Amino acid sequence: MTTTTIRPAAVAGLFYPRETAALRSLLARQLRENAGTGAAPKVLIAPHAGYVYSGPVAAHAYNRVKASTPEIRRVVLLGPAHRVALRGLALPTVTAFRTPLGDIPLDNEAMDNLRDLPQVLRSDLAHEAEHSLEVHLPFLQTVLGDFSLVPLVVGSTPAAAIAEVLERLWGGPETLVVVSTDLSHYHAYADARRLDEDTARHIEAMQPTLTSEQACGAYPLNGLMQVVRKRNLRITRLDLRNSGDTAGGRERVVGYGAWAIDAA
Repeated sequence: MTTTTIRPAAVAGLFYPRETAALRSLLARQLRENAGTGAAPKVLIAPHAGYVYSGPVAAHAYNRVKASTPEIRRVVLLGPAHRVALRGLALPTVTAFRTPLGDIPLDNEAMDNLRDLPQVLRSDLAHEAEHSLEVHLPFLQTVLGDFSLVPLVVGSTPAAAIAEVLERLWGGPETLVVVSTDLSHYHAYADARRLDEDTARHIEAMQPTLTSEQACGAYPLNGLMQVVRKRNLRITRLDLRNSGDTAGGRERVVGYGAWAIDAA
């Protein structure tokens, strides 16, 4: 019998509400106020800051998966390492991730299928305090309901090595890929808008050459861009704003973007 081990929520009460009712209410409002239309995507790119700042931009992305809820049963979620120096991609050893909305089982079979890849390691420490994956989970629980998860914290890793992992996990319509990233950090409002527009153009041109100054999730984004370019997929911008547009001053802002990539 398999023992269930759980990674508890680390940033509930900090990045999003700890209380279940308050969290559900905030998610419902942000999804309602940032509605969008379009085909169900294969990939979403969305930000990972506190919901008051980046939640409206993330909501634009997650509104795109509602139409495909019955099909999606697995989410492959990649986000940058903020807390632990890391080379490669880190999987946890636990069997579930917990949020105030409940537990999400991990897809252990899919994770075991990565064991032979030298760029993939097991590290609970890399996941323990990491917010770049966690903040997406309540959104996913709200729009998808039940699903399994493959969570990957990504450190300094060549794009080709990340692309190899993504190709192995790509799957079919049952699998949604989510790449977590914010954009520029702590520039004045006008400068951030210019910088983030340039980064958005690089993403939309599928150029796997982003730097961490352009996007904190540059490593997983560059790996994704290699896959998207190889598969000749179409990318659509859903939103591009910063914290000066959502909540906060405009002296030092953080940029946020959302994109959807269609399956074919």
